[in-house]
Amino acid sequence: MSRDLAMMSATDLVQAYAAGTISPVEVVKASLVEIRKHNETFNAFVHIDEGTTLAAAKASEERWKSGTPIGIVDGVPTTIKDLAEVKGWPVRRGSRTSDPNFRSIADSPFVARLRDHGAVFMGKTTTPEYGWKGVTDSP
Repeated sequence: MSRDLAMMSATDLVQAYAAGTISPVEVVKASLVEIRKHNETFNAFVHIDEGTTLAAAKASEERWKSGTPIGIVDGVPTTIKDLAEVKGWPVRRGSRTSDPNFRSIADSPFVARLRDHGAVFMGKTTTPEYGWKGVTDSP
């Protein structure tokens, strides 16, 4: 098992959470450090909400401490492509024509299922405009 928290697999993370050897908060903080370090170069994230992310990690940490994880990915850092909706977050779909102030009122179905299982959303990743091609050179 890798000890580089930001690079551990979901399986290893869940096993370590169950064993109490690491916490979702530690993993999320390590992941945020990597995002901050590399995002300007790679333009990978279009939206990061550190406050919400850390709050979700803390809630997961409490569930693990009490032995009551809510699902199979509880506490696992997860990103969502900016083609899907995440309640309360912007959805630009890689386009400058989208309203930057718009906030989603509901999760897309797969996002809702991830949330039901305790995934910790790190942010939204860039996409080509409206997802129309396979190369992500998002503006």
